[in-house]
Amino acid sequence: MTQRTKLIVGIIGAAAAGVAIGMLLAPEKGTDMRRNISKATGSWASSLSDLLANAKGELTRATTKGKLQTRRMANRAEDFI
Repeated sequence: MTQRTKLIVGIIGAAAAGVAIGMLLAPEKGTDMRRNISKATGSWASSLSDLLANAKGELTRATTKGKLQTRRMANRAEDFI
């Protein structure tokens, strides 16, 4: 996990905790509270899904780059031998 990804996960986690605490301390009726929690949960799920898709793309790019570099080094080694 890169530093950037860790930072994004930390920010999302802190925001989620802040929203949850705010909702629990807000003087609202139970039905309104549940509706707000449901909306917030959907938003968090969407953000997490986007983050995971981004991480998957980064992992795929890194794997491809690693394979290309391995092939280059193998070719150099063959040329050297």
